[in-house]
Amino acid sequence: MPRGRMSYRASFAVLSTGVMAYALLQSLVIPVLPTISQDLHTSQSTVTWVLTAYLLSASVFTPIIGRMGDMWGKERMLVVTLAALAIGCVLSAVASSITLMIVGRVIQGAGGGVLPLSFGIIRDEFPQERVAGAVGTLAALTAAGGGAGIVVAGPLVDVLSFHWLFWIPMIVLVLATIATHLLIPESPVRLSGRINWLAAALLSGWLLTLLLAVSEGPQWGWSSATVVGLLAAAVVLAVAWILVEQRSTAPLIDMRMMRLRVVWTNNLVALLIGIGMYATFAFLPQFLQTPSSAGYGFGASITESGLLLLPSNIVSFLIGVTTGRLTMRYGGKRVLVAGTAVAIVPYLLLISANDSRLAVVIAMMILGVGFGGTFAAMSSLVVQGVPIEQTGVASGMNANIRTIGGSIGAAVMSSIVTGNVQADGFPAKAGYTHGFAFLALATVGAVAAAVLVPTLRPVDPHVAAEALPHPELGLLAAGTVVGDDPE
Repeated sequence: MPRGRMSYRASFAVLSTGVMAYALLQSLVIPVLPTISQDLHTSQSTVTWVLTAYLLSASVFTPIIGRMGDMWGKERMLVVTLAALAIGCVLSAVASSITLMIVGRVIQGAGGGVLPLSFGIIRDEFPQERVAGAVGTLAALTAAGGGAGIVVAGPLVDVLSFHWLFWIPMIVLVLATIATHLLIPESPVRLSGRINWLAAALLSGWLLTLLLAVSEGPQWGWSSATVVGLLAAAVVLAVAWILVEQRSTAPLIDMRMMRLRVVWTNNLVALLIGIGMYATFAFLPQFLQTPSSAGYGFGASITESGLLLLPSNIVSFLIGVTTGRLTMRYGGKRVLVAGTAVAIVPYLLLISANDSRLAVVIAMMILGVGFGGTFAAMSSLVVQGVPIEQTGVASGMNANIRTIGGSIGAAVMSSIVTGNVQADGFPAKAGYTHGFAFLALATVGAVAAAVLVPTLRPVDPHVAAEALPHPELGLLAAGTVVGDDPE
């Protein structure tokens, strides 16, 4: 039963804190990797594992922890997840070697479970009319927090040291862990069954081999035996995983649920929009920091380049907060299509007007509108479109697929940008121009995928589940009906 207003508001404040800390940790290290490399006396290629290890770990933990939450209790697993994030932060904060830093980042990757667990708690506990807005706000925090990490990293390292990139989130996470235990009640909705550990191992295997290949492809060479072998292994393991899941009486991820139209179309949107998001935040600061003597760029400092990205974070959060009302009025699909369409515009600006700081700021503001609306609507559609007992695993896979898209986008962008280096050692401007064109094309694909998403329309939350169409969905998100055939 929905709880009192103050109760669910307190829960939302706790969930927001955990999600924001996780989102910040995704990107805080990106602009300061050279600093970490210098302080820990390691090479530039090795220090990239500070980011890669985190993404690989998150890709494995996110869907598995989401499933555990659906089975064993979301509040319980959220406490474990936040505690793991805090422990990982401590290890990275005290690290005097690159090895310990990477171990800490691997443990932090368990924080990927924060998103599916938080979405599941909202759906279980919040009043129906508050679900879309709350999910949209958390999704917007994810997008805004990822960009905010890049903004605050520079000033934080300038004033203190890179160790404080982890100490500050650790303090916040300890408080969030305690508050979660005290304020958030245990989930009333549980999924019966057990964890299929073979499926978990196969899922982990193909995700690790795929993301390792696309992350290291630009450095190792796309045609190298190692990368080709990893990609082949990813295909074999993925096929084996699907076969095991289809034949299992207790699947880790229900393939019937993954085939629902509302799920696979939103996952496709997540993949394509993830390509643009991660690549933008990874390479635009590099473009801005390039000295103008290279024929482009502004010679901006880490702090200055972060401030140029700040409008995207602010606008993304503001749009995400209001998206819940828009989805209730116009439907999540319309908001999703509009958000992905708007996200094309900033890339066109970056292609044609990248010699102006004002143009970059305007592009970032528009990107915030697109990403804020897209993330919020997509997350809400997934949460509302699956059986209530599968909220965690469905939203976890959606977030995971977005991470896969981000890894692919960053890898392809790296290959494009570094494919033509000038005599002064900087990438040619054409590399960035072609890279932004690639991101625009991926976003066009996201629009096409959004058009395929079925329509969900609000209904009376008191309507019995048996009265809903498509009984194969079981307990479809209370308060929604699929307007199109979901399969």
